[in-house]
Amino acid sequence: MFITLEGPEGSGKTTAIKYAVSKLKEMGYEIVQTREPGGTPISEQIRDVILSKENTDMDGRTEALLYAASRRQHLVEKIWPALKEGKIVICDRYLDSSLAYQGHARGLGEKAILDINLFATEDTYPDLTILFDIDPEIGMKRINDNTDREVNRLDLEQMEFHKTVRNAFLEISKEYPDRYVVIDASRPLEIVEKEVLDIILKRL
Repeated sequence: MFITLEGPEGSGKTTAIKYAVSKLKEMGYEIVQTREPGGTPISEQIRDVILSKENTDMDGRTEALLYAASRRQHLVEKIWPALKEGKIVICDRYLDSSLAYQGHARGLGEKAILDINLFATEDTYPDLTILFDIDPEIGMKRINDNTDREVNRLDLEQMEFHKTVRNAFLEISKEYPDRYVVIDASRPLEIVEKEVLDIILKRL
């Protein structure tokens, strides 16, 4: 099974993934935990270019193509082999992030970004996507309060950008109701963690 977690910046996906992976491994499931952009050496190098705070001049289409390139390499090297071996892949961000960030927030159009990514991924969709929905102002406050978290180029965007991303994710969740589950990520972490685990176990 291919499971992805999506959401605006500061929604708590990364922390909740650690909890779910730990519990699932205790139950005997074979889990591959990964992230985007990144996940493999080549994809991580592309991530460094995309998210570097020095690259503020990056064109929106360049950004979109780099994400798709990183995603392709990630699938080839890591995700597809794991799925072929019958493992569960849990990925922090995937294709829907490109639809929300580049398609909507950058104004490049959801269809154009989807076409690029379906070419890159050979139409590989997740089996389950959990959307961590949160008010961007709460999410950005979490980021600013967390001194351990890396601050990347996307964190430096204006609040309006992050609000557009949130609304885009909610719209995308309605387009793919069979694979999407939306959760309220503004609640206490321990409640969110348990809900994520329950959702995954139900689908399994």
